[in-house]
Amino acid sequence: MGEEIRATGFTGEDKVRFRARLAEETEMARALFAAGKFSRAGHMLGFEVETWIVDHNYFPASINQLLLETLANPLVVPELSRFNLELNCDPLPLEGDALGLAHDALTEVWRRCNDAAHRHDANLVLIGTLPTIRDEDLTLANMSPLNRYYALNSEVLRMRGGRPLKVDILGREHLVSEHRDVMLEAATTSFQVHLKAPADLAHLYYNASIAGSAPILAASGNAPFLFGKALWEETRIPLFEQAVDVPGPARVCMGSGYAQQSLLEIFEENLRDYDALLPIHFEDEPAAMRHLRLHNGVIWRWNRPLIGFDADGAPHLRVEHRILPAGPTFVDMMANAALYLGLARALAVQGDNGTGGLSFEEARRNFYTAARHGLDAVLTWPGEGEIGADRLLTERLLPLARQGLDDLGVTDPRGYLDVIEARVRSGQTGAAWQRKALDACDGDLYAMMAAYCEGQRSGAPVHEWDL
Repeated sequence: MGEEIRATGFTGEDKVRFRARLAEETEMARALFAAGKFSRAGHMLGFEVETWIVDHNYFPASINQLLLETLANPLVVPELSRFNLELNCDPLPLEGDALGLAHDALTEVWRRCNDAAHRHDANLVLIGTLPTIRDEDLTLANMSPLNRYYALNSEVLRMRGGRPLKVDILGREHLVSEHRDVMLEAATTSFQVHLKAPADLAHLYYNASIAGSAPILAASGNAPFLFGKALWEETRIPLFEQAVDVPGPARVCMGSGYAQQSLLEIFEENLRDYDALLPIHFEDEPAAMRHLRLHNGVIWRWNRPLIGFDADGAPHLRVEHRILPAGPTFVDMMANAALYLGLARALAVQGDNGTGGLSFEEARRNFYTAARHGLDAVLTWPGEGEIGADRLLTERLLPLARQGLDDLGVTDPRGYLDVIEARVRSGQTGAAWQRKALDACDGDLYAMMAAYCEGQRSGAPVHEWDL
């Protein structure tokens, strides 16, 4: 979904041709996997960070094109809206101080982006949903001027028969909003972790990523507000799911189940169950799998399998862990990544096909409970029955995550898992801090955002922030 396209509209012939190429490439991927041609090289790590651009009143500043031109940095790319950017770092072997190296690389890109933003009288903010965003900010006038976004908007509305997209989120308060475009999606910003694994193990990491999503999200919430209303601890989750709601299987979801033998099963499900949203024809050879990868790119599973290519041209499999919010600080985000990577490794290798013994339905139910309630969520876990997310993390899962990082050969000299433990014991996630800070500011969202940005600039993890 990240590459630009030429077309913004499609014909029936386009869809037939796309479907044929998609079927051919899916079969090719299956054959390559069966023949052992997918990479079995070691684990690799990558990150994407979505950030807001705001003015000095903490309203969205629609200047991403200016910043992109100023930066001219291939690691910084546009997002759906003109007030968002995506920051990336080069992939790293998942070993030694990989998390610290990634932290340093991302903060250097962040520094350059913020310097550019300051030259245009703006700032960057890492937060799951921007509390000061207004309904009127989410219009096509604020869509980044790229054909892929115009085409996505057009096709989503066509599939809905022109019916507006409706958001209906019941949390601490109740929000109902309608839009005649996909710009609601732009109100969610995340921190995405890419975990490349040997192809024969990738499905185990995929299953482990699903099983571990709920407690990880419970510890990481940073999106409690939208349009001035207090909703879920992670409002991004229902918002994104409803922002691109089209007929057929859900485009944003946990998926339909665990993988049994390989991640190729998920790509076969894509072919079987999902209509093409962007049926673009590429002239590339089928081995490039561009149709397969594009089709997968507009199915936003919260843990999404991806096919990429190693430097030697061998195809590889990786899992994109999409559940985490942006912010509050890079220390917090890297701590969240450490929890994910360590827990995913521990669950992947302990048996039960990487599921930890948790059924898929239990994992899915846990996920939405955690998104709604954060560390106050009561989750289901094998050997524990129903247990509070905070107890589950401190008593069971943090020790597992430490074991998992050690098993991967990943060191933690900066104490990222200690940050998670301190955050869980204090109960002060980003979402919890925002709610308490808003109360301390007598409901003034702008004063709360000023305090949030000051905390973010300090670089201290959110559990150390004062009110």
